[in-house]
Amino acid sequence: MEAHMSTSSQRSLLFCFLIALSLLLLPSSNAEVHYHDFIVQATPVNKLCKTHNIITVNGQFPGPTIEIRNGDTLVVSVVNRAQYNVTIHWHGIRQMRTAWADGPEFVTQCPIRPGGHYTYRFTVQGQEGTLWWHAHSSWLRATVYGALIIHPKEGNNYPFAQPNREFPVILGEWWNQDPITVVRQATQTGAAPNISDAFTINGEPGDLYNCSSQSTTTFPVKPNQINLLRFINAALNDELFVSIAGHSMTVVSADASYTKPFTTSVLMLGPGQTTDVLVTTNQPSSRYYIAARAYASAQGVAFDNTTTTAILEYDCGCLSNSIKPAFPTLPAFNDTATATAFSRQFFSASPVKIPSPVTDNLFFTVGLGLLPCQPGRTCGGPNGTRFSASINNVSFVLPQSFSILQAHHLGVAGVFSADFPPSPPIQFDYTGNVSRALWQPVPATKVYRLKYGAVVELVLQGTSIVTAENHPIHLHGYDFYILAEGFGNFNRATDTAKFNLVNPPLRNTVGVPVNGWAVIRFVADNPGVWLLHCHLDVHITWGLAMAFLVDNGVGELEALEAPPEDLPPC
Repeated sequence: MEAHMSTSSQRSLLFCFLIALSLLLLPSSNAEVHYHDFIVQATPVNKLCKTHNIITVNGQFPGPTIEIRNGDTLVVSVVNRAQYNVTIHWHGIRQMRTAWADGPEFVTQCPIRPGGHYTYRFTVQGQEGTLWWHAHSSWLRATVYGALIIHPKEGNNYPFAQPNREFPVILGEWWNQDPITVVRQATQTGAAPNISDAFTINGEPGDLYNCSSQSTTTFPVKPNQINLLRFINAALNDELFVSIAGHSMTVVSADASYTKPFTTSVLMLGPGQTTDVLVTTNQPSSRYYIAARAYASAQGVAFDNTTTTAILEYDCGCLSNSIKPAFPTLPAFNDTATATAFSRQFFSASPVKIPSPVTDNLFFTVGLGLLPCQPGRTCGGPNGTRFSASINNVSFVLPQSFSILQAHHLGVAGVFSADFPPSPPIQFDYTGNVSRALWQPVPATKVYRLKYGAVVELVLQGTSIVTAENHPIHLHGYDFYILAEGFGNFNRATDTAKFNLVNPPLRNTVGVPVNGWAVIRFVADNPGVWLLHCHLDVHITWGLAMAFLVDNGVGELEALEAPPEDLPPC
């Protein structure tokens, strides 16, 4: 009997030990799993005096805001009841070992067909701040998007003054026409697509547009309080200046990375970028416009020259809606000096350890191009050509039979080639008067292969082919340090002296200056296939993209997870 009791006690102790060990091994004892259902569907919406169907998630425009904590897991079931293919990209999420959940169509998955479904599963690790989610299939991103807010772990605070209120402020772009029809027409003719009819803030154009003043977005704020405004540029094809009448903004975070705080009267966000600001309501109790308009850096190119507004309204019980809000001063649409001054104020909140030594030195030209018109057709580009775009003269073509990640995982040949050039095939005066012989890129599906753990330094060099433009370049699956930015042609002999190797900003989307360059650095510590592309969707439509294929490292924790059973078939 005594021996029997001793064995039971040992088993009980072992069981308790195993439970305690499992709790210790959890990423966080307070980590949660969040379940969401996304129904992608057509929904009638009235904007600018017209009602037409747009594609939404759960009938909402913008879509649902998701709020989680650092360390939590998201499980999002997506059902496609729309007439178009769809995927969802979780913009800025690192997706460690879960590339299957990243979302770009035909890159990491085949699309969810009409009537189909797919469940995205991933854990957010070591990230805090404002990100967002959006469709990554054709131009559905025009209306299928929403905020993704990552709070600090329970018991932790922001590393800045604690706000009294928080608001997501999502900048969007609106077409009276179906955006899918817009891009299909442009693709058929080779011409530039029709520009948008309005910009929006949280789905509403604002007071300056017809039939819009009754629904203008209003942010109620209390006097003498600190407000955290989480700006997201979800516009399809425009970078945007933003200002608030009578109030300064203190930038504290960008792309879900904390920054060294700085105060500014104007923001500039490229599509894909997020910027968190603190606004203290220390002005007379009244109504103040938040206004946004385009930063259009390409000369001679048509753009949406309208202005969207929302209202910052002091919630004092003393105001009438008849009070006309004060209007802020916005930069001119071509004010590159203001855009540059803003981007150069970003630094990491504290000194960082820069990855080194560099194992892969890459030099990518990014810009536009022209392709000849197909025989027997009339095309709408310059001199009867078709608009195109490329990186290192390769115009990216999405496969159709497999996603690149599936083809890589299954060893399917013929879907892509791993010979993307590490530098342009021909060196030229990138920002000068480029010979017409260099204007035509080569359409192909190529990836650049990286060993696990490689330290990558990438020079992104803008070109003046067709027209020079500021390009917001987004890298999936990674954050990167922006070491430097400049104008003209990058010169390694002299420009490396400008590198910030102390506290460079950590971002997931970098604006490559018009007729200029930017240098980024990251560690390839996440296996999978990761798209690098311009977040002006017209440019990715034309081929301004490529993909990195990062090999598995050693052991399970450095390897891509197995594909989910419900991964959509092609």
